[in-house]
Amino acid sequence: MNSENKQTNWAQFIPLVTVFFFWGFVAASNDILIPVFKKTFDLTQLQSQLVSLAFYIAYTVGSLLYLLISYLTKGDLINRIGYKNSLALGLLISAIGTLLFYPAANTGSFPLMLSGLFTVALGFSLQQTVANPLAIALGPITTGSQRLTLAGGINNLGTTIGPLIVSFAIFGSSASSDTNMSIESVKIPYLILGAAFLLVAVFLKFSSLPDKPQAIVESESEAATVRSSALKYPQLVLGMIAIFVYVGVEVSTASNLPAYMEKNLNFLTQDIAPYISLYWASLMIGRWTGAVEAFTDKMSLQKILRFIAPYLAFGVFLFVNAIAKHDLTPFYVYALIILVLIAADMASKGNPARMLLIFSALGIVALLVGMTTDGMVSVYAFTSVGLFCSTLWPCIFTLAVSGLGKHTSQGSSFLIMMIMGGGFVSLLQGYVADETTIQTSYIVGVICFAYLAFYAWKVSGILKNQGINFDKKISGGH
Repeated sequence: MNSENKQTNWAQFIPLVTVFFFWGFVAASNDILIPVFKKTFDLTQLQSQLVSLAFYIAYTVGSLLYLLISYLTKGDLINRIGYKNSLALGLLISAIGTLLFYPAANTGSFPLMLSGLFTVALGFSLQQTVANPLAIALGPITTGSQRLTLAGGINNLGTTIGPLIVSFAIFGSSASSDTNMSIESVKIPYLILGAAFLLVAVFLKFSSLPDKPQAIVESESEAATVRSSALKYPQLVLGMIAIFVYVGVEVSTASNLPAYMEKNLNFLTQDIAPYISLYWASLMIGRWTGAVEAFTDKMSLQKILRFIAPYLAFGVFLFVNAIAKHDLTPFYVYALIILVLIAADMASKGNPARMLLIFSALGIVALLVGMTTDGMVSVYAFTSVGLFCSTLWPCIFTLAVSGLGKHTSQGSSFLIMMIMGGGFVSLLQGYVADETTIQTSYIVGVICFAYLAFYAWKVSGILKNQGINFDKKISGGH
């Protein structure tokens, strides 16, 4: 049993990461839908952010439903029906949501569009509750956050491709500005997505994924049984706020970027897609870099891969945009900004708390540069926030569920609930933008990063008091 847990179980891990791809594809596509809906339905910046709110509030509703059903049936729902069945059920719910896009597009109904997005994300809520702790559990705990980072890297393959495919479906290859026609063209990509959800549900049902991962079973018998609820752990409670503000800053930075580029830099709506794609590709670049340790324990190989991985991910972004016939010239300079990411990744030495602190500080710097400059410098500063958000999710998630034992899936559900930050922080930034300027509104993101830096500092002490130390693996292995 122990030997099995010494290394990542790739046969089980690879089928699992397919769901991570879908979350990314849909979440990033929302940024393309926002300006289109804004024009078609004649919305304010605040109203257009209802797209983000509908999508992200569904995570909270899903988590609350999960906790309510678990409470009423006097037992953890996921532990009862199994991790694998829960994933398949989540995909089925998401598939039903994609079907709503058909009548919504035919009737030109904004509320129905929002309902479709809400239902898709409702399914994602259940998938996320299962898949995140599962990714950590499919191998040694010391590389758990790196495995989650790798899964996040696959998620960002979806976020890089999503905006380009949806943009192509809406605007076509010709630079058409007739967005009334485009609402109709939302139907096909979402129906195809629904079919893909169903295929993956069947695929996962017959895969070798465990119904209950061994790592979670083992820790159930340990000291974690002493506390009656996941909410009795301070690392989780503070981590819930951290997830709220982290998803908030990640989403609102991207979802307010199209309006900034249209208003301040006179970009056309259909020319913004590659920049949104670059923002989400930045998350992929950072996550591929942060996932290096999940592949090999050899320090010399890790050093080489730390340089290869980010530029490989950047290459994927350039390749996809080349296929979409976008001009790549504005993006080459971004290769220099990636060096900052590599240096920060090396400085963190694989410790999730230290990484969270360094990357949050860099996020603050990036936003302040974006707020105080103009032209393309500000655009690159705002897109580089993606680089510094890249590894924060796995860091926060790993720190927050450390030591929870049998309360892991309950704790995970509380964290997934806080994904609603993506909607509320976007809405807050939209409000600040309407009241001041879009550039000034990025102060909301600065405040979010400031809390994350605080959590990184605070949680280290909390975990040390519980006998959990992430620095041990640096000095000696597993």
